[in-house]
Amino acid sequence: MAMTGVLRPGHAQMRVLDIEESVEFYSKVLGLIETGRDAQGRVYFKTWEERDHNSVILRQADTAGIDFFAFKVDSDATLVKLEKDLNAYGVATQRIPAGELLETGERVRFALPTGHDVELYVQKPDTANDMGELNPEAWCANSEKGIAPIRLDHCLLYGPDIEKAQAIFQDVLGFFLVEHIALDDNQDLAIWLSCSTKAHDIAFVRHPEPGKLHHVSFLLETWEQVLRAADLMSMNRVSIDIGPTRHGVTRGTTIYAFDPNGNRFETFCGGNYAYPDQKPTKWTMDEVGAAVFYHDRKLNDRFLTVVT
Repeated sequence: MAMTGVLRPGHAQMRVLDIEESVEFYSKVLGLIETGRDAQGRVYFKTWEERDHNSVILRQADTAGIDFFAFKVDSDATLVKLEKDLNAYGVATQRIPAGELLETGERVRFALPTGHDVELYVQKPDTANDMGELNPEAWCANSEKGIAPIRLDHCLLYGPDIEKAQAIFQDVLGFFLVEHIALDDNQDLAIWLSCSTKAHDIAFVRHPEPGKLHHVSFLLETWEQVLRAADLMSMNRVSIDIGPTRHGVTRGTTIYAFDPNGNRFETFCGGNYAYPDQKPTKWTMDEVGAAVFYHDRKLNDRFLTVVT
């Protein structure tokens, strides 16, 4: 699949209740690398493998949750085209000037019918990683610190009107539906969308309250690293929601846990490959337990109801 247009998830700005406690958690437990702080007090992070300056931004606030989720696009021309296409589709956009986020170019922001803000951008400097670009080693010291995921992978958002959000992603941004859980013949409970060959780059669950975050996900390379993440969570008394286990949807292995603010995060590994010419995989409500947690084949209430 040619990598053009929307390339990948780029950053998530998260609301936290105590910035310094959160910095301690995201750096020492999750193992992200702090890359800067701005005049607003926001703190910026990247994973040890990522090259761009930042992928996670923390902002202190009175409530936990997510401010926005962003995708990187391949060129300035694409950014202009997608903004015009969004406007023609009836979606209002806002230009956020370069530099409003550290080391980030101009962004195009728009609101989804689910109540979430999404951004598109082009420019973010390649700050490389500790292995470098010439004859690199296989790993580095930072890859052994904390859980140490290799990238920000995706997010799952809760809100109403998910079919309208799906239409924007598919009709305008070029995403495609990979899997879905059908409530009935006419309506989905959940959808998983991709702009790449990944199992998903963003997902939505139907929920009456708009603008809610279920989780932000970080990718690990092996099942053994997922198990190591569980050990580190236990050692650091992290509240685990569920796992280690496997999803039926995506077939990925997973742990869900909470940061000190109540924001859920996922450590994810594996997952199937997706191509736009393939038919979407459909799950029905009688097998929804296996779709979400393949081993237990049942859901837990907290996983379904706790969002920020």
